[in-house]
Amino acid sequence: MLKLSENRFIRFPYKTAKILVKIAFVFAAVLGVLTFSICVIMGHRIISFDADPATAAIVRSAAVEGKIAYKLTIPEEFKALFGTPVMETTVDHSAGIHKIFLDYRGFYAVFQRAVLQTTENSVPLTLREVMLSKKSINISMFRIPLGGRRVDIGMFRPLVLRNENDLARMDPFEGLVGSIKNVSLANLDLKDHAKLLDKMRFDSRTEWPEPNKMPEGFDPARLLEEGKNPGLGIRSLHEQGIDGRGVGIAIIDQPLLKNHQEYAEQLVMYKALDLQARFASPQMHGPAVASIALGKTCGVAPKSVLYFFATSPGFEQWYKVINKIIQLNETTEVSEKIRVVSISAGRFSQQPNFSRWKEALKKAEQHGILIVTCDRSVLNYGTLTRLSDKNPDDPHSYRRGMFGDAGTVLWVPTGNRTTACWRGADLYTYEREGGMSWGAPYLAGLAALAYQVDPKIEPKTIVESLLRTAVHTDVGPVVNPKGFIKSVGEIRNQMDSTYMK
Repeated sequence: MLKLSENRFIRFPYKTAKILVKIAFVFAAVLGVLTFSICVIMGHRIISFDADPATAAIVRSAAVEGKIAYKLTIPEEFKALFGTPVMETTVDHSAGIHKIFLDYRGFYAVFQRAVLQTTENSVPLTLREVMLSKKSINISMFRIPLGGRRVDIGMFRPLVLRNENDLARMDPFEGLVGSIKNVSLANLDLKDHAKLLDKMRFDSRTEWPEPNKMPEGFDPARLLEEGKNPGLGIRSLHEQGIDGRGVGIAIIDQPLLKNHQEYAEQLVMYKALDLQARFASPQMHGPAVASIALGKTCGVAPKSVLYFFATSPGFEQWYKVINKIIQLNETTEVSEKIRVVSISAGRFSQQPNFSRWKEALKKAEQHGILIVTCDRSVLNYGTLTRLSDKNPDDPHSYRRGMFGDAGTVLWVPTGNRTTACWRGADLYTYEREGGMSWGAPYLAGLAALAYQVDPKIEPKTIVESLLRTAVHTDVGPVVNPKGFIKSVGEIRNQMDSTYMK
């Protein structure tokens, strides 16, 4: 049989078609290169777009002279400098962020504050960004500028408070923790500001004034050290050798600072679950959660090993990770089997794939794995804040924190607590009001202690024991680590006695 190209009746049409195809490929390639070049040129022109030179000079001059500054300038001061804006837009977001956009001819400014239970209504919105740009697109709470340049208002420099009025503009939720660099209060006299400082989170980088300008008894270094204690008698359990050894804890959270001294030695596996998490820098959330669960000096189960699965905000494929963890336990990759999974997220019933999530939970329980989350429909726990200068081991030394209601069945310490800071391997943050996110790893750490005492204990028995052994205070039923572990030991002894018979 002759090949198609050897048939003399169709040889000419075949060659013609072949040439046309080659021409089409070359044309498409040239068109692609041309289109790409045009996009690059147009993109450069858009990015390099600037406002009217005179306007840009005025705005930049105000920033250089300190008349407008990151987190220090309020909308009224901005309007006093630049007049009434052409348009003022207010945006409230479900995540608890309140924003105002002030639009002028050739530039706009963004002001924001957190709107949470711990944020005083008197805290003003403060300046976060100034863009030299004429046009932008609004998508929900986000504004995407079509070109323009960001004015340097100090976001990437240390935030130096100029006077005591600046201190009152600090949002307690963000506290005295710099977004990029540190916050400095070295220029201030803080003797009369103890009440305000008691609401502010801070970290190892925060710069303080001389001791004679500090409130009496306020010692940041001491607070950071004392805040490492998980409280409620957990350290006495560690002294008895009950520290989570031999148990693997898996945490699914935002990207981790992998070399932090609190957990670097315990980290045996790190996997990014999506492309965004793979290339993202460490975030605030992951290091804090990991240190609460198994940090060497501030963790509940400091001898457990850590398997960390990094996600980006909006991650919804939780059930896939649970199934992967179940499979992982059957491989040689696991040094200590994963018995606990901590997920500082909730409201799973409102997310896609909820039926698959429930199936994954059931399957995990069948494989002896406890899943701890912030889903209050599963375990309605609330948060506690330790009272200053009180014994952290005393369950009566706590007040109710940010989260909890009349239906709360268990209260967990989260506030006035030290956690690993994502800004450096030896840095720490002092959290004033911990949320549900800090409660999940605390409970996960307790579960790891239980699995060490009784490797055969069932997940549902762990939850039942936590609730049954809680200490009742004026706040409500407070988690009782020592009573809980004693109960787990009694259950094991009972089971062993039954088996021996």
